[in-house]
Amino acid sequence: METQRHIGIDLHRNQFTCCVRLENGRNYLTDWKLEDLPRFIKKLRPSDEMAVEVTGNTRLFRDAVAPHVARVVAVDPNQFKVISHSVKKTDPNDARNLALYLEKDLLPEVRLKDKTQAQLASLTQTRDTLVKLRTSLKNKINNILSAHGINLEKEALSSEKKLNQVLAMKFDPMIRIELKVIVEQIRSLNQSIAELEKTIADEGSKLEGHKNLTSIKGIGPLSGSILLSVIGDVNDFADEGKLAAYFGIVPRVSNSNQTEHSGRITKRGSKLGRTALVQCALIAQRYSPYLKRYYEKIKTRRGTGKAIIALARKLLGIIYRTLKNKWVCEDFPNFGWAEAA
Repeated sequence: METQRHIGIDLHRNQFTCCVRLENGRNYLTDWKLEDLPRFIKKLRPSDEMAVEVTGNTRLFRDAVAPHVARVVAVDPNQFKVISHSVKKTDPNDARNLALYLEKDLLPEVRLKDKTQAQLASLTQTRDTLVKLRTSLKNKINNILSAHGINLEKEALSSEKKLNQVLAMKFDPMIRIELKVIVEQIRSLNQSIAELEKTIADEGSKLEGHKNLTSIKGIGPLSGSILLSVIGDVNDFADEGKLAAYFGIVPRVSNSNQTEHSGRITKRGSKLGRTALVQCALIAQRYSPYLKRYYEKIKTRRGTGKAIIALARKLLGIIYRTLKNKWVCEDFPNFGWAEAA
């Protein structure tokens, strides 16, 4: 009978540290080049269990070793405090801790989405980076104009017409050159963002659940694709509360003796997902009298910020049930649903 082995992997771009922990508690450490992965795989046993830190190439590593072992657990080092807050932060120590806590079944496992969902998630992150850069450049233009007594309306620089007007303004030569370069960058970013958004919407429309999700008024092809890239397989979540926790829109709870306090939302999980969800919720309440009344009621009692989060949480519950039951919305104002064909 083979000895049960628990293996911890501290993975880097070109190499990894492996700790094999035996049932008697003994550890065996080895260092490997990633190019030697085929040779490493030959030393694995079908009964082995393995834990690996999440990095950029975790999927590549997991897909290679998974057919040869009993189980592979992907671990987020930010959630696994023993690693991320370790006083002795070394690769061997991380690998030992992974092997130890894998043996005790105490590791916070990360879901690795399928290939298409992961690629869409990467596209949405790239889009978000470009959008933030574009906003920064627009703010720079506004600051230059403001210093000369010119104040544009919010979002004015979103139009090509206004960008041309900025270039036509009379300024000193150095300022004109600066504005010209910034406007050129904004135009280039506009094209790149539009290309990414089209790809995200087109590829996202092929995902299971996209038709169901976009049948809800307030969720368009782009936002539906972003939400699905975050959610992945809805069946991974036992209930809508688990999904809300994954999005980071559940309150922090602290217990002291017999007193329990609820604070602000945790904001764990995908910031992109939360942003898309909030934007969809604010649009959805325009079409649904029920959501509108719910939003206004909480807004009156607790303020706009808490009302927006509560509205997003309510919409996420609708999203969860829609995907779980494969519903299609036929009458959103009255919540009329039908099963998907």
